[in-house]
Amino acid sequence: MNLVAGGLAAAAAASVVTAVLAVVVPSRLHAAVSGAGTALVGAAGAAAGAAAVLGQPFALSLPWVLPLFGVSLEADPLGGLFVAVAGGAAVAAGVYGIRPARRDGGSRATSVVMPLFASSLLIVPMASGVGSFLALWELMALTSLLLVLSGRRRADAAEAGRWYAVMTHLGLVAIMIALMILVAHAGGDSFAALRAGAGSVPPVVGGTVFVLAVLGFGSKSGILPLHGWMSRAYSAAPGHAAVLMSAAMANLGVYGIVRVGFDFLDGARSDTARWWWIGALLLGAGSAVYGILQAAMSSDLLRLLSFSSTENMGLILAGVGAAGLFASSGSHALAGLALVAALLHTVNHSAFKALLFQAAGSTVDATGTRDLDELGGLRPRMPGTTAAFGWGALAASALPPGTAFVSEWLLIQALIHGLGASGVASSVVLPVAVGAVALTAGLSVATFVKAFGVGFLARPRSEAAGRATEAPATALVAMGLTGAACAILAGLPSLVLPGLGRVAASLTGAAGTTVDGAVTLELSGVAGSLSPLVLAVGLLVAVVLAAGAVRALAVRSLAVRRARRAARLWDCGAGPLTPRMEYTATSFAEPLQRVFDNVVAPETGVDVTHPDESHYLVELVEYRRTVPDRIERRLYRPILSLVSAWGSAGRRLASGSIHQYLAYGFFVLIGLLVALAVTR
Repeated sequence: MNLVAGGLAAAAAASVVTAVLAVVVPSRLHAAVSGAGTALVGAAGAAAGAAAVLGQPFALSLPWVLPLFGVSLEADPLGGLFVAVAGGAAVAAGVYGIRPARRDGGSRATSVVMPLFASSLLIVPMASGVGSFLALWELMALTSLLLVLSGRRRADAAEAGRWYAVMTHLGLVAIMIALMILVAHAGGDSFAALRAGAGSVPPVVGGTVFVLAVLGFGSKSGILPLHGWMSRAYSAAPGHAAVLMSAAMANLGVYGIVRVGFDFLDGARSDTARWWWIGALLLGAGSAVYGILQAAMSSDLLRLLSFSSTENMGLILAGVGAAGLFASSGSHALAGLALVAALLHTVNHSAFKALLFQAAGSTVDATGTRDLDELGGLRPRMPGTTAAFGWGALAASALPPGTAFVSEWLLIQALIHGLGASGVASSVVLPVAVGAVALTAGLSVATFVKAFGVGFLARPRSEAAGRATEAPATALVAMGLTGAACAILAGLPSLVLPGLGRVAASLTGAAGTTVDGAVTLELSGVAGSLSPLVLAVGLLVAVVLAAGAVRALAVRSLAVRRARRAARLWDCGAGPLTPRMEYTATSFAEPLQRVFDNVVAPETGVDVTHPDESHYLVELVEYRRTVPDRIERRLYRPILSLVSAWGSAGRRLASGSIHQYLAYGFFVLIGLLVALAVTR
C-alpha cells in the first residue's frame, strides 16, 4: 500500500470526523475529542511526509472538486519534508489541547476548527498546480484566522484578527501575482509546466517573480517588514493553536520561497539569479538580528517567543539565500550544505518552539499573566513546566547540547567556507551574514537566560505567580514528547540528515548527501566535523563530576565540623530580601538596551506623584520603559493613519441624503460623457 496516499487519506478522514464530533459531543468532551483527533491527523500526516521524503511516489487529480482547475496533488521529497514537520507539530499541539486551558482555548469553535487547520497544513505542500495551491493556501489562512478570533481575550483577538487578515491576504495577492506571471510564460498552471517553462522566463521577469514570492511567502513566516501580525496572533490565539501556528504554519513560507526560487525559476543554475539570493540572504540576516533584539528587550513572554520566531525564520532564509548564491556560482557542495543547514534549522525550530509555546501557554494559564516582571518563583510550584521551558530555552540558544546548535553550526560552516568560492559581492555579503548569525546566537542566549531566570526562578513577584499550580497531565505529556524530540534532534541529527541531504541535492545540483556520519558529522566537499552526541555526553559527564566534587567537599566539611547550623542569608544589614529586590526582565535587558540604544530606540517616562500637602515631598515615583517596534511605527502607523483619514472622508461623503447621492450619479455621468467626447 502507498503510505503517502494512506496517510493523507487517514488524516483527511480524521480531520472531518473530529470536526463533526466536536460539534455534537457534550461541552465537557469537545476539547478532548478535538485534541485526540488533531493528534491522529498529525500522526498520519507525519507518516505520509516521511514516506514522501524517502521517495515514495503519489499523485492524485480531483477535477470535480473546484471549478476550472480542480485539485491536483503530488508528493516529492521537498513537500514531504514540510508535511512530516507539520504532522509532528500537530501531534504535539493535539495532545497539549486535550485538556484546554482554563483561561482560553476551551471554546467549541476552537475544537471544530483545530483539526481542519492541521489537515490544511498537511495538504498545502502536496499541491501540484497553481490553482490547487492558492485554494489550499487560502483554506489554511482562513482556518488559522478563525483560531485567532476564537481566543477568549476578545479585545486582543479582534485586533490580532484584523492584523492577521490584512497581512495574510496582502501576502496572498503577492503570491498570486507571482504565480500568474509564471503561468503566463509556461502556458499551464501545473507545477510540471512551470518547471518546463523556467528557461523561457526573462531575467527581469524572474527577478520580479522572486521578489513577489519572498514578500508573499515571507509574510507568513514573519520576515521583515511583514512581521507585525505575528506577535499579536500568537498572543491572542488559544495555546495549542499558537503551538501549531508557530511550529508548522510559519514553515510554509520557507517552503514557498524554496519551491519558487529553486524549483520553478531554476535559480540554482542561473547566473542572473545571484542578486536574488544576495537580497534574500541580507533580508534573512536583518530579520534575524532585528527579531532577536526585539525579543531581548521584551518583558512579554509570548511577544518574546514571537520575535524569536522572526529571528529563526530569518536564519532559515539566510541559509536558503546562501544556498542559492552558492549554487548559482557553481559551488554545489556548499549550496547543498547551506540548504541542509536551513532545512535542519526548520525542523529544529519547529521542535523547540512548540516546546516553548507549550510551556509558556501553561504558565500564562496558571498565572493569568504573560508579563515576566510579574512572574518568578514557579520552579517549586510548576516543576514540570519549568523543566520544559528550561530545556526549550537551551534548545533555542544555539549552545551545546541544544537543538539549534547543530543547524547553526552547519550554517556558519557553509558561510565561512563560501568566502573564497564566489565573486566580489559575495565576499562582502558573506562576512556580514557570518557576523549576523554569530550576533543572534549570543543575543539568543541572553534572551532565554532572561526569560527562564526571571520568569521561573527566584521568588514570585505577584500573588498570581505565588498561587500557580502545575499544568494538566496531558500538557505535561505533550511537553515530554516535544522535549524528547528536541533531545533526539540535538544528539542524533543523523537520523534526519540523510533525508534532508536528498532534498537539498535535488534542488541545488549537489552530488549527494552533504553531511555524512552516524555519530560524527563529516561535511562533504569542505573540511569540518562535529560529534553532537559525544559533545553532549562530555558536557553531561563534566557537570556530574563537578557536582560530585562539590558534594564531596561539602560532606567532608560537615564531617569536620560535625554540626550544621541554619542561618539567614547575608543581606548587608538591610533586612530580609524581598521580591522587589530581584532582577526583573526590564532591568536584566537594560545593559543590552544601552548597547543597542540607537537600534531599538526605547521610550522612557518618569511620573512623580506629590502629596497634597506639599510639592516638595514625593509620594510615588513611577518609571516606565517601552521598546516599540520601529518598523511598525515608521512604516505601518503612517499607512494606518492615511487609511483612517480616507475612511473618515468616506463617511462624510455617505451622509444618507438621497439628493447628494443623485448628485454624485449626475456628475459622474457628465464626466463620462465629457471623457467620451474628448477621446473620440
